[in-house]
Amino acid sequence: MAVKKLKVIPLGGLGEIGKNMLLLEYDKDIIIIDAGLMFPEEDMLGVDMVIPDITYLLENKDKVRGIIITHGHEDHIGALPFVLPKINVPIYSTKLTNGLITVKLKERKLLAEANLNIVTPGETFSLGRFKIEFFAVNHSIPDAVGLIIQTPVGVVVHSGDFKVDYTPVNGKPTDLTRLAQLANQGVLLLMSDSTYVEQTGYTGSEKVVGQSLGRFFGEAQGRVIVATFASHISRIQQVIDAAVAHDRRLFVIGHSMNNNVKMAAKLGYLNIPEGVIGQNWELTKLPLNKIIVITAGTQGEPTSTLVKMANRDPAQIKVVPGDTIIMSATPIPGNETMINKTIDNLFRQGARVLYGRIADVHVHGHGGQEELKMMLAMTRPQFFVPIHGEYRHLALHAKLAESFGIAKENIFALEDGQILELGLDKGRVAGKLPSGNVYVDGLGVGDIDHVILRDRWLLSQDGVVAIIVAVDKNTGKIVGHPDIVSRGFVDLEESEDMIELAKGEIVKAVGRSANHTAELGFIHTKIKEVAGKFFYKQTKRRPMILPIAIEV
Repeated sequence: MAVKKLKVIPLGGLGEIGKNMLLLEYDKDIIIIDAGLMFPEEDMLGVDMVIPDITYLLENKDKVRGIIITHGHEDHIGALPFVLPKINVPIYSTKLTNGLITVKLKERKLLAEANLNIVTPGETFSLGRFKIEFFAVNHSIPDAVGLIIQTPVGVVVHSGDFKVDYTPVNGKPTDLTRLAQLANQGVLLLMSDSTYVEQTGYTGSEKVVGQSLGRFFGEAQGRVIVATFASHISRIQQVIDAAVAHDRRLFVIGHSMNNNVKMAAKLGYLNIPEGVIGQNWELTKLPLNKIIVITAGTQGEPTSTLVKMANRDPAQIKVVPGDTIIMSATPIPGNETMINKTIDNLFRQGARVLYGRIADVHVHGHGGQEELKMMLAMTRPQFFVPIHGEYRHLALHAKLAESFGIAKENIFALEDGQILELGLDKGRVAGKLPSGNVYVDGLGVGDIDHVILRDRWLLSQDGVVAIIVAVDKNTGKIVGHPDIVSRGFVDLEESEDMIELAKGEIVKAVGRSANHTAELGFIHTKIKEVAGKFFYKQTKRRPMILPIAIEV
């Protein structure tokens, strides 16, 4: 009996940073690896987050056996609250990752229906024709894993997000021994993290950050405010340790940060000595040089505590001269502008701001070129697919793999939606699925499309003009004068003459002498056409025209 092909289908995370989701399919079985979100880019106006398009999964719901999560960062678990109501299958993850998923699903009132399973590194479980084993990797969060997946075609290794850190703050070093054992069996396919392929050498150890935090805490004359990801449990532990060493009280600010700290402490991933954590009401009672605050907001998120502080929100902690503010995270591509504005506004208020470009306050969690070479050397795969990164990262990683002797025809730099088919000795890209971005805006999921984003962009560029006309429903004649309302286009008082001319043009075009039943569709189109041409001629700008014809 002929062996069927193994399909590798990325739905997110290839050609971009974030919304990681990848499928493995064999015959009647599909497994999902990660379900992440992506922060919106600057042109995605009003969008809260971006998640993968799961149309293919919905069409093949009966084949989906489970979701495997490599670690607890948002770009790997953030889409779960939107995926699970449509495809409620078992989820497999390590203990801390499970805790972070639990917090997220609880907030969305989805926990009761979820089938969550904790797996430890070295343990194996089966989903259909796939047998999966977790192996420990270092990342910027404890309990991160890579995957060893036994398939009918051969062994697949998925690195997850990884680096090689011999002195991790929390967790075990990357299990290179297990990978070396695999190479002796033969690895069909390696899928490896490409995020920091541009960086030569090795990624620094988390230990360096702990030393830096201790030094900066010791130098600070006033309050210290540390901003990091709410899921960065290792960094939170370093802040706790530094608070203890310098006899300061730690205040945890923000809903997600509080929930994650409580959960991680309960599971034993945070060691918090008694009396270190302060109550928020104590913030105004203690001397400033006895206070450390930890919160989120490193990516310039408008709703975060740090951004509200930067914008002088009266409901938040007020920044005062003498504050030391530490931004302990790497900017996610696309967020740089908002982050820079936040830093500028904190400086304006007299704070000393320390961030990655000027101080050792963050070490990222992804391997540099030497670690990526180590992964290739350990596994010696027959086929190679670079994952997790913008397209230049994937292309550079593909070149790196080629330099290790992997045949060029066996290296596939895929993009979202492409279907890679692998046999025992041959691979090919066999087509492409519909894929792309699903926008989450408030409670709406997928109801925002490129047309709405284009309209929002137009509104942000040239504003909007609403033109209200009353029309006699029997004769089609305009009754009275049109009303014109401008938002973000021109000041109506300063442009009074132009607005009056525009009203005249509209009356002339639609006409007072019509003698037929009002056709509102025609009137709307005519007003849009005439007003658009008129305003462009007058201002060389193209506001969005909203005609409103009312029958009277």
